[in-house]
Order: sequence, then C-alpha cells, then structure tokens
Amino acid sequence: MRESPKVAAPATRIDTMARPRISVFIATSLDGFIATEAGGIEWLSTVEDEHGEDYGYGEFIADVDALVMGRKTYDMVAGFDPWPFEGKRVVVLSHRDLGPAPDGVERYEGPLALLVARLGDEGTRRIYLDGGEAIRQGLAEDMVDDMTLSRVPVMLGKGRPLFGPDVPYGRWQLLGSRHYPTGLVQATYRRLD
Repeated sequence: MRESPKVAAPATRIDTMARPRISVFIATSLDGFIATEAGGIEWLSTVEDEHGEDYGYGEFIADVDALVMGRKTYDMVAGFDPWPFEGKRVVVLSHRDLGPAPDGVERYEGPLALLVARLGDEGTRRIYLDGGEAIRQGLAEDMVDDMTLSRVPVMLGKGRPLFGPDVPYGRWQLLGSRHYPTGLVQATYRRLD
C-alpha cells in the first residue's frame, strides 16, 4: 500500500476528441437496493453457485480501462484480499484523503465531466462507473452510456438505493436479458439519445 495521490480538477473544461464510454455493472435486490442500510452486501451470496458463475463480470471488467467509484464503494472494496482491480486504474470520488491505497488508486474531487474528459484525453476508452452516488451523478449528468443490472431474488425492505428521486427521465433500449438457475436475472440497456 502506498499513499494515494490526489488528482486536482482542471480549472477549465477539457475539450476531448472522444469521450470514453461509461458503463455500469451492478447488482440490486428485487426492491432496488445495492446494499443494506449499513452498507452490507452479504445478501449477494444467495446467488453464488458451485461452478463459480461470474454472470459476465470477467468479460466486462476485461474490457474496462479505468474504474471511477464513489468513496463508500471504495471503502468497502479496499478491504478485499486480494485487491480485485489489480492492474486497473481506479479513481475514487472523494473529498477526504484515502490513506494508504493499492497501486493504481487515486483520489479525485471535482466535476465528473472534467474527470471523464481527462481520462479520455489520456487514452481511456471505457470507464466502469461504480457506487450508488457515483452512478446517480453520472445519470444526472447524462453521461452513462450502458447499464448491466443484475436483479438478485432478495427483498431487503430498506437499504441504499441504486436510483433515487434526482435521476432524470431517460429512455433506454434493452440489448439483452438472461436468467440464471440461481434466480438472478440480468438485463443490459443502452441509453437512447
């Protein structure tokens, strides 16, 4: 672990030739929560199967150049051993210092659009946007290009929602869906312009 660097926000908007594709890949309970009120995700184990099904995550993450995640998500995954994003660039949206962090992890505070533009200028083609607040911010700024939503057959009753009242109206095209023997149902959507 090393001290995490802070990436400063540029003073002005960066014009970029091509904005990276921004993708969401996340699991929710049937009632739309991504974690319990305390941030727990142990309920995801209800769809683990004996064959190690990853529900397409391995293929998805292999096509991602950088991850942009919220601080709560980072704090949760920072304790995973081994670090699940080895070899990937990870940018954590946070106003607070991260402390010692794995290689490739940096902190950013500033507008999401400027970060995305900078990542694009640095050659990033696809960003994995993770964490409820980060995803809602990306949706509010009309930056999310596609979403893979996996519904786990569990009702939490209350918890941390994926979507909220600030998510704007938008039209999405279903690209495909699949159900698994564990009861998980996964659908992938593309934003319609």
